[in-house]
Amino acid sequence: MHSVLKTVGAAATRAFRQNVRCMSAIPPPNRKPDLPPTKLFINNEWVNAVSGKTFETHNPTNGEVIAHMAEADAADVDIAVAAAREAFELGSEWRTMDASRRGLLLHRLADLIERDRAYLASLETLDNGKPYGDAYAADLALTINTYRYFSGWAGKKHGQTIPIDGDHFAYTRLEPVGVCGQIIPWNFPLAMQAWKLAPALAMGNTIVMKTAEQTPLTANHIAALVKEAGFPPGVVNILSGYGPTAGGAIATHDGVDKVAFTGSTEIGQLIHTMAAGNLKRVTLELGGKSPNVVFGDCDFDYAVEKSHFALFFNQGQCCCAGSRLYVEESIYDRFVEASVERAKKRKVGDPFELGVEQGPQVSQEQVDKITELCKSGTKEGAKLALGGAQLGDEGYFFQPTVFADVKDDMRIANEEIFGPVMQIMKFKDIDEVIARGNKNMYGLAASVFTTNLEKAIKVAHELRAGTVYVNAYDVFDPAAPFGGFKMSGCGRELGEFGLEQYTEKKTVIIKTQQKNS
Repeated sequence: MHSVLKTVGAAATRAFRQNVRCMSAIPPPNRKPDLPPTKLFINNEWVNAVSGKTFETHNPTNGEVIAHMAEADAADVDIAVAAAREAFELGSEWRTMDASRRGLLLHRLADLIERDRAYLASLETLDNGKPYGDAYAADLALTINTYRYFSGWAGKKHGQTIPIDGDHFAYTRLEPVGVCGQIIPWNFPLAMQAWKLAPALAMGNTIVMKTAEQTPLTANHIAALVKEAGFPPGVVNILSGYGPTAGGAIATHDGVDKVAFTGSTEIGQLIHTMAAGNLKRVTLELGGKSPNVVFGDCDFDYAVEKSHFALFFNQGQCCCAGSRLYVEESIYDRFVEASVERAKKRKVGDPFELGVEQGPQVSQEQVDKITELCKSGTKEGAKLALGGAQLGDEGYFFQPTVFADVKDDMRIANEEIFGPVMQIMKFKDIDEVIARGNKNMYGLAASVFTTNLEKAIKVAHELRAGTVYVNAYDVFDPAAPFGGFKMSGCGRELGEFGLEQYTEKKTVIIKTQQKNS
């Protein structure tokens, strides 16, 4: 059993190196991409906000204003919901469309995104700050695959006939929920938009989506592609604006049948409460503080590299980041030293430059939050082994940071930092680390690195988390459901389970003269 997991670890290492070599195949970025429309997308048209207000979106690499976006509020949500409800009316083009054609439209949308892949990656880097190589190879790949995956489900998710007692014919129908309000975050704008739009559209719903105010640009280009693909007016409506106004209006609107939100646990709790007025169906994918357990028998170099990736990927701005790193005491000191050396080599800089691993954080607000939590770590007695401060005097960059000798009761061990800050803790045995891993309000993800299959299975089964990785991290596929236990949310996205969040189950029972088997 030990040799099996050693082989898996070696194979994963080879795959990682192959991915690095594939970076050379990425087309060059466009540092000054043309901007998409900056208005609201309602009923397949670009319109100004009713108030006429706009807000700025900034380039996190230098803090400069990129564009002024239309600022939606409750009045615009009313208009968008009315458009979505009209598109959902019985007899409408969308409601009478064959399921196979819905799938075809999603496939067309995926093809159009593939066509514009380099442009969208460049635009994402400009507005979000993530490295262009990551945007192109990771974010866009997952985005395209998500639309393609759910395009195939459009005509394959259906009801059943049920042999109930008596002279009756019974069957079930899976019907769309209706108008779905969707609110997406700024850390993976394209991928999170796809995770919301694709399953909802596959099942025949209509949508009013609010994008993150920090990163609205790529979503608006996707809106233009939605129209180009041939989706009827009112099926997809995209609004830029702020959470308390536009987001709040979606969550409380009586014309919205379901709300799906990805973001912080604090805001998710508010959304859940606000949606109670008409008992909306609610899906929440929220925060995390995911335990990453490294045993002494691991493939050491591979575990160091993957643990680095688990925390620092996307500038640490990942809800499932492996941000509670538990290392067995037999290799603890060596692992800390190796992790610090790896973090020192992390290339931070211009996100448009291929080979850069870390761009800026999304905003100065995020930098300030990370800084404050790093100060708390030092104050509470953790050992700051590397970094801990903002980097440079232009843009929102932060030093790769490593804390050692972290205790479970410290703020940095409990709160979601959402930045490039690694916290390394020591453990003695498997039962202890499982208990400590579960002693947190979050339950989004977890991981274990070991060559012992029995240990791997025990940890995977006993940690309370929606996704558990074994000798891997941040492996995403549209076929695999994703979501959290406890305060990390409710419901699941992706996979067949993700479709269930966008369907209502109806039972139909018909009286017959005589039933025959």
